[in-house]
Amino acid sequence: MQRHFFRQTLRSQFWKSSDQKRKFFRNSSNAMKVIPIPDNYSYLVIDESTNEAAVVDPVEPEKVLPIVKQHGVNLKHLITTHHHSDHSGGNEKLVSQHPGLTVYGGDNRIPALNYTVKDGEEFKIGNISVKALFTICHTTGSVSFYFNDKDDKAVFTGDTLFIGGCGRFFEGTAAQMHNSLINVLGSLPKDTKVYCGHEYTASNLKFALSIEPENLALKEKFEWVSQHTQTVPSTIGDEFEFNPFMRVNVHSVRKATGEEDP
Repeated sequence: MQRHFFRQTLRSQFWKSSDQKRKFFRNSSNAMKVIPIPDNYSYLVIDESTNEAAVVDPVEPEKVLPIVKQHGVNLKHLITTHHHSDHSGGNEKLVSQHPGLTVYGGDNRIPALNYTVKDGEEFKIGNISVKALFTICHTTGSVSFYFNDKDDKAVFTGDTLFIGGCGRFFEGTAAQMHNSLINVLGSLPKDTKVYCGHEYTASNLKFALSIEPENLALKEKFEWVSQHTQTVPSTIGDEFEFNPFMRVNVHSVRKATGEEDP
């Protein structure tokens, strides 16, 4: 009887209303939630501890805004990885339909840009720390955005790092791409989730298999991808296992490209 009374007393103290219950859970942890929105990937990123949200590369606002409404979040930030229209083409429409957004990017060619980030600059999405990492080559203003909270890590790479591949060298050099992949993105914690801009994984891995046909991790990943239409996220650590552009110093890759003798 006393035990029952004790339980009831605790419940009355902590759960006076469903609103308080939701508030308790919301504030008890700093949880980052990432919702991929295909086909050219956009992402809704939610800090569940504050209900504050950002959208990354929202090229199709008509797909993004219903998901924002569905989750009932406070959308305050628009993050753009680079100026190409298949990433930034929805910026002006989204800002017109959702005024007051802070639009981040590293290139003044980005539509509706109102906050130009510097390399290494940090800002907040709710309680999530975000760091701008210049990953130049695909464009001269390409930026990857590294999100970090106490429980999770993610990087949004646009068209720099793909799962199993990398972007085209439209405005940069191979040396710049190498630096972006190996020295910048490759220095992130290995469990950092990788969210890229397009679903190119199957074709990327076919090419990778032509370079390293005996790579077991690569063969297992290719088999997994053959059964999934959405392959994000990967991780930085995984990319070092099967992405040939992250494995340029590995003997089997150097051999396949003629950089080392058999």
